[in-house]
Amino acid sequence: MHFASLSFWRYRRLAKKMREEWDRRALENTRHYIADGRQSWSDEELCQSGEQQVELDILTDMHNICQGKDPRAMCILELGCGAGRVTRTLAKVFGEVHALDVSGEMVDQAREAVRDLPNAFIYQNNGVDLSVPGDRLFDSAYSGCVFHHIGERKIIENYVREVHRLLRPGCLFKFEVQGCVKVKENPEETWLGAPFSEEQAVRMAVRCGFDPRYRWGGGEDRFWLWFFKWP
Repeated sequence: MHFASLSFWRYRRLAKKMREEWDRRALENTRHYIADGRQSWSDEELCQSGEQQVELDILTDMHNICQGKDPRAMCILELGCGAGRVTRTLAKVFGEVHALDVSGEMVDQAREAVRDLPNAFIYQNNGVDLSVPGDRLFDSAYSGCVFHHIGERKIIENYVREVHRLLRPGCLFKFEVQGCVKVKENPEETWLGAPFSEEQAVRMAVRCGFDPRYRWGGGEDRFWLWFFKWP
């Protein structure tokens, strides 16, 4: 495994900090922190917000995500599932969804959210790698509202490299990062993520073995990237 020039123990310390702070946020007000547009959400409103996110990020982009495959035959990886707000809807679109989060408190809530969906699988990730799903390969990977909360680019790059390891050749990893370059990189930060310029995003893709085919939102808070694993 590569750690993008980070020492293993420093990486573990930062992962522990991330886990503890997201556990605290989950206990304090889960719904606000996973969908921070408002302080309070009803069950119905939170479910609808997850459906809207999938419609916007996934259903409008099925050509790139599925590449001719039947979505019900696809196995999808979701990074940073939080309380399962988006996972539920993904499981109604795709054959299997395997979702991870570093926070044990979030994972407990996500498992409760998908308890009636036998094709949705939730794991607590160790914050260091993506070893929980084992040797399974995925047909696509997705991460929304996650990496723009990670304060160091090298940590994000390690996750991108790990996704590359788990994707089938030619498949898409669609995700967002912080694109506002006025934000300062701070490894101790667990809310305001490290920024990427377009050039930095492209270089990361190449280092990790991806074709950075599309980008949208450069310079903005949510900078979307389409990384296709080289065949």
